[in-house]
Amino acid sequence: MSASGLSGSGSTLGGAGGGGGGGGDTTVTRGTIDVWLHVITAADGSGNVTDTMIADQMDVLNDAFASTGWSFNLVATTRSNNDSWYTMTPGSPAETQAKAALRVGTADDLNIYLANIGGGLLGWATFPSNYTSAPSRDGVVVLSASLPGGNAAPYNLGDTATHEIGHWMGLYHTFQGGCSKSGDYVADTAAERSAAYGCPVGRDSCAGGDVDPIVNFMDYTDDFCMYKFTGNQDERMDAMFSAYRYLK
Repeated sequence: MSASGLSGSGSTLGGAGGGGGGGGDTTVTRGTIDVWLHVITAADGSGNVTDTMIADQMDVLNDAFASTGWSFNLVATTRSNNDSWYTMTPGSPAETQAKAALRVGTADDLNIYLANIGGGLLGWATFPSNYTSAPSRDGVVVLSASLPGGNAAPYNLGDTATHEIGHWMGLYHTFQGGCSKSGDYVADTAAERSAAYGCPVGRDSCAGGDVDPIVNFMDYTDDFCMYKFTGNQDERMDAMFSAYRYLK
């Protein structure tokens, strides 16, 4: 945290421009975000994840976001046995019920829900601008098997959570908008016609630009292929967090 650090609700944050509370025009550029991690298993307890897997996941997140100045502090882990919640899908009554029962904190606190989510999905997240209209739905849902040591290879090194938290911090996919100039609203990610899978080194799907950003955490490549947020993505996360999450 910088010397001009600001203390948000549940999060220790570093401010740019020094001091002042209550949000306003303050832009926070770094900080430690408190995390509540909710492990949801089947009623018989199947689908559980170990404390070691959770610790490894937190290490992955902190390594991934280190260049941005953001880090994550695991405050508590809850464990719930519920068949309906265990196979939740986006927008389902099960998701609504699970989050209503488990969510902790305010806009600048991160709740991660681990479950055997349905629909063949690896995860989903709410965006910062969603919070005001639906605070109880805020957070990130991740397939339990995508944690480090899980069995969702090649997506089992922990970067599903990295990707979804990128959304929670305000980032779009690198392939957002295809080859259009607006795309993901980030200037230093090359335009990309569609999602990349595997690790297609040298892929260039949009004429006249750089090769596709397949190593970016906001693409769909295999976990081992992803290792990067760009400087402008960092700036966008700072701006979105400041506008919609800080002290909200």
